[in-house]
Amino acid sequence: MALKGKINVLVVDDSAVVRQTLQQILQSDSQIGEVVTAGDPYAATEKLESFVPDVITLDVEMPRMDGLTFLKKLMSQHPIPVVMCSSLTIDNSETFMKALEYGAVDIIQKPSLGTKQFLEEAKTRICDTVKAAASVNMKTHRARFKPMQVAPKLTADVILAKGNESNKAMAKTTEKVVLVGASTGGTEALRVFLEMFPEDSPGIVVVQHMPENFTKSFAERLDSLCRITVKEGENGDTVLPGRAIIAPGNKHMLIKRSGARYYVEIKDGPLVSRHRPSVDVLFRSGARYVGANAIGVIMTGMGDDGAKGMLEMKEAGAYTIAQDEATSVVFGMPKVAIQIGAVNDIAPLEKICQMVMGAYRGRR
Repeated sequence: MALKGKINVLVVDDSAVVRQTLQQILQSDSQIGEVVTAGDPYAATEKLESFVPDVITLDVEMPRMDGLTFLKKLMSQHPIPVVMCSSLTIDNSETFMKALEYGAVDIIQKPSLGTKQFLEEAKTRICDTVKAAASVNMKTHRARFKPMQVAPKLTADVILAKGNESNKAMAKTTEKVVLVGASTGGTEALRVFLEMFPEDSPGIVVVQHMPENFTKSFAERLDSLCRITVKEGENGDTVLPGRAIIAPGNKHMLIKRSGARYYVEIKDGPLVSRHRPSVDVLFRSGARYVGANAIGVIMTGMGDDGAKGMLEMKEAGAYTIAQDEATSVVFGMPKVAIQIGAVNDIAPLEKICQMVMGAYRGRR
């Protein structure tokens, strides 16, 4: 793990254009140092004899050896944070779900031509993802493995425009909603968290930083493992007990209220706190429309997305929990939320569900 100095990166991709583009993007960031490239896993193995990277970006489909095979060998012999690099099509989403299960810490989209805004967002996402990967506690990350069974930093104000004030949060009632935010390391943390919930759990709404086309497979995987129902969010979905809704990749998700019914709204918009979906957008909508009926949970992840939104939730009467440092793959988002006074309690991952259910059943 890179603690001091600049982050060194090994880019493994059979496309010379992709290698060159990633190298240029990464070297444009002042926190990233040497960027070495390799055309396939065999070439990467030779590079690793003399170059020790803090992060590896890895393509899946390559000659001589595919990325998944190389990833498994790497994790068993020389665990280094690996970010999978993909064209992000629906067809390969299952493959990349396997990559996360095998030990990859995140997924990024291969850079491609597009509008200036798209290119700037791609640059921001790629550099931020690689820097987050360099902060990963690999010991904690590997313990979670489970086999298959630079843009402006905008605030949530750009998504949460002033609306109908009559639909703001009601006074505290017995109907509670759990709002969850996570980033790097969150795919496995959410699996651990959601698998613990009984069928009579409160409704759960989740933002996990994840690219477009992958959240559907992620939700389906969780649905197959959990007692509760898990689905990718669609505009207008009702928040129901015993169901978790995962924000779709590349879309913001808010929670709203109509009478006594809570539902999600899916929206386009710019990056917020450098992300889309943004935890801040979800949490601030929770403060506005759910208020004291909300239970907020902030989990592993780099940066500060969700911290300010969680503070607003707490000030609105919500009960808020942060994952502790010992069980976080990256203790960034929870740390900032704790530092600004947004958190009621701090707990290890395995205890958070119990605390949520206690609050839901009125034992807090």
